[in-house]
Amino acid sequence: MTNTTETPLHITDLRLDSQSFEPSAPVRVDTTLPRTPRTDFPITYGRARCDAAAIPPVKPTDVVATMAVGDAPPKEVRFPIPVTDDLLTRLVKYECGEYILKQSATIAFGPDFRRRGDDLEGVLTVTATRPVTIDDVDGTTHYVLEPEKRRPVAEIAPGTTGVPVTIRPTRCDPHAFAEAKQAYLFQVWGHTEGGETYRMIVTPPKEIQEKLLDYAIEVCDFPAT
Repeated sequence: MTNTTETPLHITDLRLDSQSFEPSAPVRVDTTLPRTPRTDFPITYGRARCDAAAIPPVKPTDVVATMAVGDAPPKEVRFPIPVTDDLLTRLVKYECGEYILKQSATIAFGPDFRRRGDDLEGVLTVTATRPVTIDDVDGTTHYVLEPEKRRPVAEIAPGTTGVPVTIRPTRCDPHAFAEAKQAYLFQVWGHTEGGETYRMIVTPPKEIQEKLLDYAIEVCDFPAT
């Protein structure tokens, strides 16, 4: 947000009001802005409103701020975001692309990941209701995820198929693993026959996350705590 005047602006909270996303609770800010060219605030947003067949266009979206100018009482002020905004476009594309892909396939980490040398080997389990091509997979900030075969990774018939993959740490930094907020958000790209390629985020269950962390500690030879 920007304040180009000499009068302080007191912002109580912020929320996103959009026809493209489900409503989300306001984010408490409680901050006074002096004259400033720009100040960034985090804001939450709800689940994208998607269509099962195609990615919808971005719809009218406002940032709604509860704010007071100087000593005046607070009121709601709307700041429209252009429907051409790149961030909104990407959010709708990613979330709705994943929604469309999930209509044809569910992807999960198989339970039996086993250590082989410095690697952890196992499968991604793909359950498809129609033919699906897995185009590529990718790791996270902390783990490499490599398929046995590249581009396409696998062509899946209706039913359940295991796609072999290998996991290894991308880095051996104890502090980085302690701050691993996105360490388990693995990415998979896929498409159905004649359809576009969309990205899906696949997060392993808690027991697999614990196995991955134990494995990284062993491979990286972290000191005992």
